[in-house]
Amino acid sequence: MAVLGRRNRPPGPLRLNADPLIEIDHVTFGYDASRVILSDLSLRFPRGKVTAVLGGSGCGKTTLLRLIGGVHAADSGRVVFDGEVVNTRDRPQLYRLRRRLGMLFQFGALFTDLSVFDNVAFPLREMTDLPESLIRDIVLMKLNAVGLRGAQALKISEVSGGMARRIALARAIALDPELIMYDEPFAGLDLISMGVAAKLIRTLNDITGATSLVISHDVPECMAISDHVVLLATGGRIVAQGTPAELMASNDPETRQFVRGEPDGPVKFHYPAPAIAVDFGLESAR
Repeated sequence: MAVLGRRNRPPGPLRLNADPLIEIDHVTFGYDASRVILSDLSLRFPRGKVTAVLGGSGCGKTTLLRLIGGVHAADSGRVVFDGEVVNTRDRPQLYRLRRRLGMLFQFGALFTDLSVFDNVAFPLREMTDLPESLIRDIVLMKLNAVGLRGAQALKISEVSGGMARRIALARAIALDPELIMYDEPFAGLDLISMGVAAKLIRTLNDITGATSLVISHDVPECMAISDHVVLLATGGRIVAQGTPAELMASNDPETRQFVRGEPDGPVKFHYPAPAIAVDFGLESAR
């Protein structure tokens, strides 16, 4: 099992319609009939690149990851993983595809009763027949890649939040996945830890040749490490997509408000509601 091996990637500029690893084809999804999370969404994620999906809370970013991983089935449309339509009813297919992806969960999702070493070793022990001696070597290399080889014997309760995020990243790349999905990798981190996490995502992508999908609302970090950026709004509507430079230079009011963090603009602070006077009984609803 190679730990540092660059896969062959086509030279030249990014072409979004060329050989995507993941395709979201006219996907509509809602957790119930009362609210649609994603509506007729179509996206392509090219191989070997870092794609960031940005957007405010509740716009469907994490839901998108769940659809790719086969946790939920789309109400309509298709999710395609390397040419295969993801079928949530086909358990053998789901297990086979999931072995090809790594997931960094928003809050790490580490096993608190296991050591740092055993957390990273977990997927190797569960999904391979490798001897323990080889598992040890792989775990130490993965921990070394995230700068935590010296922390292998620590308990999860003994590490900081930034360290926990790096341990979770080491576990996510334990099986050398072709696709690495990051759900809010910068949430709750201090500025130094945030910079370390961003550099790791970019470096690991370049070294391994994996395809990286970063879900976030942290603009500076994503703009610094991404090849392509997609900006989503409520309902899974695509506001803009392009290179980081293109989005930062956009004159579209909604795009500019999000990437610059402006408080006033098309994106409103308040969730749609009746006038406050109506809720307090000061006047009747019209």
